[in-house]
Amino acid sequence: MRLRYWLLLLFFICMYANADDSTRILKIYHDSDYSNHKASAIAMKMGFMAALADVNFTVQGYQLELVEKDHRGNSNRSLLNMRQFLEDPDAIAVLGGLHSPPYIKYRNFINENGIILLIPWAAGGSITRYPDGENWVYRLSIDDTKAGFKLVEHARQDLHCESMHALLENTPWGKSNHKTLSAAAADNQMKVTWFNWNAQLSSARIIIRDIINSDADCVIFVGNALEGSHFVNAMASFPKSSRIPIVSHWGITGGDFLTSTKDALQQGVRVHFIQSCFSLRDYKQHPQARKAVESAKAIYPTLAEGIEVLPAPTGFVHSYDLGKLFVEAISNITLSADVKQNRAALRRALENIKTPVVGLIKTYQVPFSSWSQEHDDAHEALGLEDFCMAQYADDGGVTLLSEPKAGAK
Repeated sequence: MRLRYWLLLLFFICMYANADDSTRILKIYHDSDYSNHKASAIAMKMGFMAALADVNFTVQGYQLELVEKDHRGNSNRSLLNMRQFLEDPDAIAVLGGLHSPPYIKYRNFINENGIILLIPWAAGGSITRYPDGENWVYRLSIDDTKAGFKLVEHARQDLHCESMHALLENTPWGKSNHKTLSAAAADNQMKVTWFNWNAQLSSARIIIRDIINSDADCVIFVGNALEGSHFVNAMASFPKSSRIPIVSHWGITGGDFLTSTKDALQQGVRVHFIQSCFSLRDYKQHPQARKAVESAKAIYPTLAEGIEVLPAPTGFVHSYDLGKLFVEAISNITLSADVKQNRAALRRALENIKTPVVGLIKTYQVPFSSWSQEHDDAHEALGLEDFCMAQYADDGGVTLLSEPKAGAK
C-alpha cells in the first residue's frame, strides 16, 4: 500500500510538472484603441499574429499570446495597461497602438520601469528618443521627425503647391509635426490652423472655408480618421473650382475614414497620405508577403474575402515586420523564470539583431542599435527612404503614388 501510495504521488507530481511545462506562456500586451479606431487595432493585431504564426506561436517551449488592452484613446487608460503589464509575471513586451500622446506623456514611466514598447503605428518623434538612461522603446513606423519633409516634398514637387496651409490637431503629436513641417517649409511661411479632438463637421466647414479664402493651394493635414473625415467632407461641400488638395499624415487610415468619405472622394476631393513603401495590393508579387497573408488567413478566415482592401493596411504591414524582429530577438536570448531578466535580455537582443530579417517593407539589416543623442535614429527601423505617398482606390484598397524604394523579395 505504501509503495502504491508513493507511485501514485509520483504520478501526480509528474503530471503536474508536465502540465506546468506545457502551459508556460509569454504575453505581449496590445495597448491600442479598440473602441474608436478599431480598424487600426485589428490590423495591427492581425499582422503581429501572422508573424507569431511563422514560429507556431512558440519560442523555447513558451507559448506566445497577444492580449488585447483597449485604452480607448485615453492616455490614462494606457498608463493603467502599462501598470498591469508590470505586475504580470508572464508579460514580456507591449505592442503599441495608433495614438502618440500616451507614449509621449508617459515616456519617462515606460523607460524608468523597463517596459519594452514596440511601436507599429504611433509616429510622435520623441517617443523613441529618451535621453536619460536606457531606452526601451523601438519603432517600426512613420517617424514624425521625418514625415513632414515627405509631406512638404510631395506638395511642392507633385502637386505644385506654393502656398501650404497646415491643419494640425492640438495635441503633442500635432505639435511635434509642426516643428518638422516648419523646418521642411523653411522658405515658405506656412500658415497654421489648430483643431481639437472631436471637431465636428460644422466647425470643419468654417475652417476649410477660411483656408480656401486665405489663398492656400493645398492643405497639409495631421489628424486621425474621425476629424479627417469631417475636413474631407467639408472640402466636398465647396464648388470644385474652389477645392484644394489635402496632403495628409497617415492617421486618417486608422479608423472608418473611407466609409465616411467615400462620396467626397468620388466627387473628386484629392486626398494623398504618407505611408511606408509597401501595399497589400501587391502581396502576390512577393514570397514573404504571400506567406504572411496565408498565415493571417489561417487565423482569420474572413480575410479570404480580400486582404487587398483591409482597413488600415499598414497597421498589418508594420506589425508583421515588427513581429518578425521580435521573434528573431527573443529567439536569441535564454528565457528564465525571472520576467525582469527576460525583458532586459530582450531589450539588449533587439539592439543586436545581426541576421537579416525578411519583412514586407524590406529586408532588415541591423534594424536597431544602442541609442544615444548622437545616434537618435537608433530605435527607428524605417528611414525617410522607406516612406511613400498613397491614395485610396475606388475599391477601398491603398495604391502607392510612387514606386517603393524597398520591398519584400
